[in-house]
Amino acid sequence: MAHIWQGVMPAVTTKFNADFSIDRGWTKKNIEAQIDAGVDGIIVCGSLGEASTLSLDEKLEVLDIAVDASRGRVPVLLTIAENSTLDGCRQAEAGAKHGAAGYMVLPGLRYLSDRRETLNHFRMVADASPLPLMIYNNPLAYGVDMTPEMFAEIADEAKIVAIKESCGDVRRVTDLINVVGDRYAILCGVDNLAMEAMLMGAHGWVAGLVCAFPHETVAIYRLIRAGRLEEARTLYRWFAPLLALDVSAKLVQNIKLAEAIVGLGTEPVRPPRLPLAGAEREAVETLIRRAIETRPALPQI
Repeated sequence: MAHIWQGVMPAVTTKFNADFSIDRGWTKKNIEAQIDAGVDGIIVCGSLGEASTLSLDEKLEVLDIAVDASRGRVPVLLTIAENSTLDGCRQAEAGAKHGAAGYMVLPGLRYLSDRRETLNHFRMVADASPLPLMIYNNPLAYGVDMTPEMFAEIADEAKIVAIKESCGDVRRVTDLINVVGDRYAILCGVDNLAMEAMLMGAHGWVAGLVCAFPHETVAIYRLIRAGRLEEARTLYRWFAPLLALDVSAKLVQNIKLAEAIVGLGTEPVRPPRLPLAGAEREAVETLIRRAIETRPALPQI
């Protein structure tokens, strides 16, 4: 399996200034911290990166920041999350010129496509793209499910090489492998199913809480790969309350608050999102600070 499609791949947040412009400094600083901690790639402008609030020019700006921060050390993937298939094709053409190593591609947004339309969307983006693609399957958030049988049907598209699986059911990893074998790399996209998914054959973890806790996330992945499962379980159990913050409609605000508390980011989000407030914020902050207080020493790997 090609290195680009395995390991820990943070879906990084996009940092904003108080006037909602892109905060280039903090965006770069967080990405550098991820790479220094040993992640295997960077994914920009996804759901966690507030893609729905970014223009194409801004997405390319964030991609430029990430490519500059990486300095060739890890691949940088750009997320294609557009309402229109044609806009997705244009983004696939543009991102390659800005140094992307590949793309994470969502179904067309807003309109809920049927099986035929969904497959056509991914085929059109693949045809327009000079780079390999990972399909992001998240029916819970986006209403369209790429089933194992659909992945079998589209297996003739050579540029489609990986799956970010976020259907919320760890059994899907086994179902995919049973239907498509090793045709695709499979990465878990749900933080609090990641260890379970990797034990069942997933090749990696598209992670969210990694943005605030990169060393712990990388340690869990490497322990699993090394077969040191008891150590991995102990660390994963400590991490579990934090990982649950990723499975929330307010995952962006949750993770940005965690980044701010640990010194790896800032809280501003773009409307309609607002930073957490009141009792909701207090509960999330208490959870984060409790985890920091009980943070375990990481084993040598």
